[in-house]
Amino acid sequence: MLVRHTALASAVAVAALGLLVVPSAFADYSRPPEHLLKVLKAPPPPLPSVDPSGQRLLLTTAQTYPSITRVAQPYLKLAGVRLEPGNRSRHDTPGGYGIPACVADFTLVDVASGKQTKVPLPQGCAGQAQWSADGQRFVFQNAVESAVQLWVGDAASGQVRQVPDVQLNPIFGDTVQWLGGTQQLLVKLVPADQGPAPSNGGVPTGPDAQESLGSSGESSTYEARDTLASTHDEALFAYYGQSQLAVVDASSGSTRPVGQPGLYNGIDAAPDGVHVLTETIRPPFSHAVTYQRFAHEVAVLDLANGRSATIASLPLADRVPVHGVPEGARDFDWRATDPATLVYAEALDKGDWKVSVPHRDRVLMLKAPFTGKPSEIARTAQRFEGIAWSAQPSVSFLFENDENRHWIQTRIVDVDQPGKEGRLLWDLSSDELYGDPGNLVFRRLPNGASVVRQEGQFVFLRGQGASPQGDRPFLDRLDLDTLKTERLFRSDADAYEQFLGFTSSPGRYLTWHQSVMDPPNAFVRGQGQPLAGVKEGEAQFASTATALTTLADPTPEVRQIKKRLVTYKRADGVDLSFTLYTPPGYQEGERVPAILYAYPADFANAEQAGQVSGSQQTFTRLAPYRLMLLAGYAIIDNASFPIVGDPKTAYDTYLEQLEADARAAVDKAVELGVVDRNRIGVTGHSHGGLMTANLIAHTDLFKAGVATSGSYNKTFTPFGFQNERRSVWQAQDVYLKASPFFYADKIKLPLLLVHGEDDANPGTEPFQSRKLYQAIRGNGGITRLVMLPNEPHWYTALESNQQLVYEMLNWFDTYVKNSPAK
Repeated sequence: MLVRHTALASAVAVAALGLLVVPSAFADYSRPPEHLLKVLKAPPPPLPSVDPSGQRLLLTTAQTYPSITRVAQPYLKLAGVRLEPGNRSRHDTPGGYGIPACVADFTLVDVASGKQTKVPLPQGCAGQAQWSADGQRFVFQNAVESAVQLWVGDAASGQVRQVPDVQLNPIFGDTVQWLGGTQQLLVKLVPADQGPAPSNGGVPTGPDAQESLGSSGESSTYEARDTLASTHDEALFAYYGQSQLAVVDASSGSTRPVGQPGLYNGIDAAPDGVHVLTETIRPPFSHAVTYQRFAHEVAVLDLANGRSATIASLPLADRVPVHGVPEGARDFDWRATDPATLVYAEALDKGDWKVSVPHRDRVLMLKAPFTGKPSEIARTAQRFEGIAWSAQPSVSFLFENDENRHWIQTRIVDVDQPGKEGRLLWDLSSDELYGDPGNLVFRRLPNGASVVRQEGQFVFLRGQGASPQGDRPFLDRLDLDTLKTERLFRSDADAYEQFLGFTSSPGRYLTWHQSVMDPPNAFVRGQGQPLAGVKEGEAQFASTATALTTLADPTPEVRQIKKRLVTYKRADGVDLSFTLYTPPGYQEGERVPAILYAYPADFANAEQAGQVSGSQQTFTRLAPYRLMLLAGYAIIDNASFPIVGDPKTAYDTYLEQLEADARAAVDKAVELGVVDRNRIGVTGHSHGGLMTANLIAHTDLFKAGVATSGSYNKTFTPFGFQNERRSVWQAQDVYLKASPFFYADKIKLPLLLVHGEDDANPGTEPFQSRKLYQAIRGNGGITRLVMLPNEPHWYTALESNQQLVYEMLNWFDTYVKNSPAK
């Protein structure tokens, strides 16, 4: 067992969950200047959610940064889960990269009248809301000191109430869901009369012993996050993982347990609201991988009688090929147009992309009562990625993905006629931005099932609308007869406006509008008549817009910052881009110090690598590194750093491409007359941290670097990293060349290393920064190491982010802004 303890336990105990309390014990944290701190603490824009009926909009505002007292809560590390034993809440987000954010505010907006109703939130840490199928109610979880509660909200009045005597167990997710179109909920509860947690008295009961008996097969490094380390860990996992399924009536609050307690991982109710797909984890438990790979049984539970029908018993999957899938049944889903029909896939290539086969997967269908033999409804040439159902049983959209080519294919199929191949709808690179057709728009059926929205022969598509000038989101209408699209809406070029959802009134829909100067707000658009002579890609129909909300700007001082899209080419001709931010008061022709921020991305070919992503028309908010703008720096932001090539070998030239990307960006920023070539710093997070350290080690383009939560010795991720599929034993030179640790003797330029002490990402464990610091220090380099207590991969606490901004500002001021010219 590994429990997080701190010397500040008394301070933690008195701090209410989610409240911003800064005890004197945290006085050693540093703070940046007040004008930077004010912007850092400003609330984020709310996130909009349209209810299934289209009558209301829910605006959810997250807490900006919780106190370190929230982040320092004691927790257990249990097979890829971080659990707070005091109330059984999750201490990590999916993937383990952060800590769940508490909701600071719920506001309901009536679409017809514009009336806004603020929802009175209970004390504690409220989670995201889930709409009922009819949009009349919503539910959310609320973590308090000793439990995770269930709360129900009335959409008309905004009033909320706690469901009594319900203690949720959110350890594996799927904690609360609406049952069909009813007002009933299926929940996971902490079992009654469970007794105290297993204890070893704080004394180890024995060593952690593992063995391998010669079986071959890779296991990705990224599956080894917070794994079990003792028999006591196993007992704790079994104890805290136990849930009792129950049906809760949202109106009366009555609770009815169903079946026996178990280690329920995924649960998914069928459209009939009676049958529930359950995935139950089975021992023995592995110490090598996370719980998602443990042996488990898939069954269908009948909520009416409590009986289960077993669908599949799947063994431990600790030898899954890198970028592969487990053998056996996977990707279970309910068919939306049937009361209770399961659809799932099985690999035909042992789950290994390296195996050459005519078909990688087969797709099976099994109807209630789930005792017969499943029927095969499709075989896919590449990996099956799921089915989007429409309300018409004969129309479904089947997706498959070619991992080797970065290629996706979509077909319109009738699963009741498996002999027919279906019609090809899309066939394009998964890296394609400019030609991306968008995503299907869905709606909820009365039974709660989600289906593709269809009006006659038309379905709808929403997309980012990437273009050489930046993203311009769109709403399209696709004719299923001709497979041609019409553009109903496209964001203006001087704004960034996204489709949110259709309202309850025909021909009207909601959008989320923002610009550099205007904070995000909701608009109601009415569809107008066809337009004549429109340019390709523009809206083919007129529309009217009426503001629904008027949210204010929390940081008007930031509006003085200017930004522009800059395009240029790499030496080998690859198209690149970055967004150039200039500080408040900047005068054209003035050369200022600058900071380059980037995150390298992998592409199968150069054409997609050069496509512009993002928008310069979004409402400017300042992430910690962007706060340097308020200190007089320009920011070369989100610079394109593509690693281009066949996914099997692209990283053979990783370092050369990295240097070419950086040189092209720096040369362009200097050419514009904005940036002082002798005063440029570089920063990046995670894979961007690796990039930063490599650029400091191998180029003379920068005066200093700040690398946060990076991975600097890739031999410690021996079974692949990013898009690299080969192991270190197959491509040792590639791993060594990509690792700045082995070039620490060449790191003479100043490098600040920042890392969260509780980083759960196996590729960026905290020792990576400690070891690189020791290597640079031992070789006489200029370096500083800052380890942020209790922080995961993404830094959460206000105090930690204050410290990060303080460190970054001091480092760049010392070694970039005030550095003597070369």
